[in-house]
Amino acid sequence: MESYRTLLVDAFTSEPLAGNAAGVVPDAAGLAEEQMQGIARELSVSETAFLLPSDEADRKVRYFSPTQEVDLCGHATIAAHGALFEDGVIDAGSHTLETAVGVLDIRVTETGAVWMTQNAPQIFEVDLDYADAADALGIDEAAFADVGADLPPAYASTGLPFLILPVNFLEHLSGMEPEMDAVAALADSYDCAGVYVFTFDAIGRSQDSTLHGRAFVPGLGVDEDPVTGTASGACGAYLDHFAAFDDEFPERMTFEQGHFLDRPGYVGVRVDGQTVQVGGDAVVSLDGSLTVPEYEDDEIIEA
Repeated sequence: MESYRTLLVDAFTSEPLAGNAAGVVPDAAGLAEEQMQGIARELSVSETAFLLPSDEADRKVRYFSPTQEVDLCGHATIAAHGALFEDGVIDAGSHTLETAVGVLDIRVTETGAVWMTQNAPQIFEVDLDYADAADALGIDEAAFADVGADLPPAYASTGLPFLILPVNFLEHLSGMEPEMDAVAALADSYDCAGVYVFTFDAIGRSQDSTLHGRAFVPGLGVDEDPVTGTASGACGAYLDHFAAFDDEFPERMTFEQGHFLDRPGYVGVRVDGQTVQVGGDAVVSLDGSLTVPEYEDDEIIEA
């Protein structure tokens, strides 16, 4: 058996035990896919990033939730590069990352904040019965009524697709009692990984928070994700696509999330046409080693 250095890194926060925790294995070379899945299951955070050598970029990453591999994960990307910067493995500046959805550009600031450029957005309105969404999310159907007149339900993706649903007030967002099987079915019916519900009635409006969001991804084994980079990027592109702001589109937005899970975090979002970036801080909260048993194909039991 071999041991691998394994980290827990809190992303979209500068405080440990807040934001969104990601597992990071800085040197995953030699691990089989089944071992990566086992490590992700053992860490039991929403996603774990496994960093590998790459012929196409500075490094390659594979992301695993506790139940399956995921094409893209924003907070684990921020976490991984924040940890590499803290270790002195990378410097401030531009970097590239090979993912399942292509090679992405990463920028690390002098303070260690990490910005990732996501894929070009894909946005389109969907035909949704608000009553079905209300039943799945455990929310009053009236929460969608007024805001939905200007901002429709939509499929939005910058690498990982989400069903985007705006609601009018924070009390409706905070009071949701989702039925996870129904949420998974709702997302799946629109070919989305999860559902992202948001309101402009943010907790930190006085601190320039643009909106408050909650992300539910039960189909990937994550009932509620604390602070979600991929969903934030998709929502930023959604706001641009549907002209959510009467005046000039903000150069930078701040999306808050995780407060109802006692893990508050803040995602910076920039949208410039087809270029979508999300960014934030990261802090290592646990640094250790994990012993991994050898993987052998013949250990699989067949019926």
